[in-house]
Amino acid sequence: MNRSATLFAVAVVLVSAMGFTSSAHAVKSEVYGFVMTDIRYDAEAKDPAWFDVMRPTKLPVVDNGFGESGNTSFSVRQTRFGIKSFIPTDMGELKTQFEWELFGTGVDAGQTTLRLRHAYGELGQFGAGQTWSPFMDIDVFPNSIEYWGPSGMAFFRNVQARWMPKQGDSRITIAIERPGASADQGEYADRVELANVVPRFPVPDLSAEWRHAGNWGYVELAGIAREIAWDDLDPTGPDISDEVIGWGLHASSNIKFSNSVIRLSVLHGEGIQNYMNDAPEDIGTEPDPDNPGFPKGVAIPVTGVVAFLDHNWNSKWATSIGYSMVDIDNTEGQLPSAFKRGDYALVNALYTPVPNLMLGPEVQWIQRENKGGGDKTDNVAVQFSFKYSFSSMIGGD
Repeated sequence: MNRSATLFAVAVVLVSAMGFTSSAHAVKSEVYGFVMTDIRYDAEAKDPAWFDVMRPTKLPVVDNGFGESGNTSFSVRQTRFGIKSFIPTDMGELKTQFEWELFGTGVDAGQTTLRLRHAYGELGQFGAGQTWSPFMDIDVFPNSIEYWGPSGMAFFRNVQARWMPKQGDSRITIAIERPGASADQGEYADRVELANVVPRFPVPDLSAEWRHAGNWGYVELAGIAREIAWDDLDPTGPDISDEVIGWGLHASSNIKFSNSVIRLSVLHGEGIQNYMNDAPEDIGTEPDPDNPGFPKGVAIPVTGVVAFLDHNWNSKWATSIGYSMVDIDNTEGQLPSAFKRGDYALVNALYTPVPNLMLGPEVQWIQRENKGGGDKTDNVAVQFSFKYSFSSMIGGD
């Protein structure tokens, strides 16, 4: 039995167990997800491992770097399945979430394979597991069908332990998070642009968010701090072992009016690229005046912006339109081909003929700019998707 079949069998057992225990213990469980099919045409070639998403970092450094223009693709990799449980206890309701999808990343990039999204539980003010980092704001994500999403958005599910002294529409969350994790689940060593060194993380990343909500929407402020160290393994030259403090500040909001929602986000920081939706290395190089001819590592500054409008024309038709940008303040030691800036924009018209079925077209555009305002490459794509959603409650009183 392959891995996908094994995990599916485990899911079936879990669902069955939830239903079996619910009558005796008033456990309530929700089985949910969707089946999604994407059909798309990309006008320009990009990294074939990322054939069905729009990531400026995966565009070629120069024109035709990944071959000739024009590519049609079909994918079901957005398909998702999840289980939530709500268990009454003497200390309040114990909540858990176990969710995965078919979108392979890291060593499975480009593959249709099971990928864990959430494995999280909480009781009262405390929670632990893999879920959204408090530094990000998932409510900034637009009502779009492109999988990867805005390039300038903080977007990261991380393993963490969190304290939530205030919960609800307005909330406060403080968390310690797994350090050294890569946003696309690759090796973190690939995110440190230093030769002959290995990264080290002495302490957890520390993140926090504060949100104030009202009938008009909400405003949120978040921050993160982290220590990134590296050890020089080359005994022949000067020891370039060092460490830096990475940090980030993030402001976001949803503004509601009529049948529309404006989704806004702006952030800036240094050495936090792995918390971004689409950004390269956290650590770069510049000349070391104390060791001529050798580099020293520095945290690379990054800025991200998101601005989208989601509008419901009526109960069946909706449109999302907007723009996002991520900008890297390249270090002196980075190559001219280093990623400098990524732009992302889209517009769609999505139709919901009956509940639980959504379909429609979307036009997408991305652009990559290299260091120093050099070469630019871009891509325009048209995507048409079918999304069939499901949700069922099991147990409870």
